Formats: sequence, structure tokens, C-alpha cells
Amino acid sequence: MTAKIGVVTVSDRASAGTYEDKGGPAIADVLAEILTSPWDAIRRLVPDDAALVSRTLQDLADQEGCSLIFTTGGTGPSPRDVTPEATEAVCEKMLPGFGELMREKSLAQVPTAILSRQTAGIRGKALIVNLPGKPQSIRLCMLAVFPAIPYCVDLIGGARLETDPSLCSAFRPPG
Repeated sequence: MTAKIGVVTVSDRASAGTYEDKGGPAIADVLAEILTSPWDAIRRLVPDDAALVSRTLQDLADQEGCSLIFTTGGTGPSPRDVTPEATEAVCEKMLPGFGELMREKSLAQVPTAILSRQTAGIRGKALIVNLPGKPQSIRLCMLAVFPAIPYCVDLIGGARLETDPSLCSAFRPPG
């Protein structure tokens, strides 16, 4: 089975065409490196609007059947940064450990990582993970949390994800 993975860039400027979307392609690049099982990216580019971000996440999970959805952008402290709130609004369960680990790894690189509000949660059979907006931070955070992602997706009934153990040793309990 080919896994469907949502890739959502949340950016007023990129959605208006005044700024190149670098976050979405960075997510796809890391996925191409990590995953050895078949997958298709379903891309979305939306402005920083909480209702629209929530509807996009709902559509990817409920209509498109994505097992995994990554967002990039909108996780900072500015008034237009609403991605965590939009994510929490559509999730049945929150998984704060994802954000905690991403901030810990990012803080080793830059002190302003403490301003980031990434989170993760579950909607139906989809795991939704908020990532930062910069490509190098996206890579750092994805490599940090991905070892837990395949097993989480297994537990919620999503598509099976296999990883390249030289880049990401996904944890699954024996048996």
C-alpha cells in the first residue's frame, strides 16, 4: 500500500506568490531520504488563517486518507502564527512530546528555538506534526522525531511506513 503523506506550508507570503515555498519541498526531500516504503505527497499551500489551516488538515486526514501530515510555518509567537491552534482544533489526542523533542534539538542550534510552538496530534488514522519553517530546522526536527512516527502510525491504523535504518532507525517493539 502506498502511504499518503500531507505536506502543508502555512505562509501568507508563499500562498500569495511573493515568497518561494522552501518548507514544503524541504519536507518532501527529507521524506525521500528517510522512507523506503512507497509514498505520495499531497501538497497544500495556505495562508496563516486558523480556520483554513484546520479545514486543510481535516481534508487531508478525512478525505484524502493521509496517514501522516506535516505542516511547516506558523509556529512562532507572532499574531499571524496560528498553526498549533489550528492543529489542536482538529485533533482528538495531542502528543506534546513531539514538540518538546523538536525544541530540545533546536535549542542546541539556536537560542530562539524556545519561541517555537510546534506540536503534534492525532485525527482519526492520521498523525499531524507541526514543523518549523526553515529547511535546516525542518530536517533537524524530522530526523529527531521520525523514529517514533512509523510505530505511532501503526497504532492508529495508518499505512505502514518503512525507513532507511542508516538515516532513521524506526522503533517498533518486537513481535
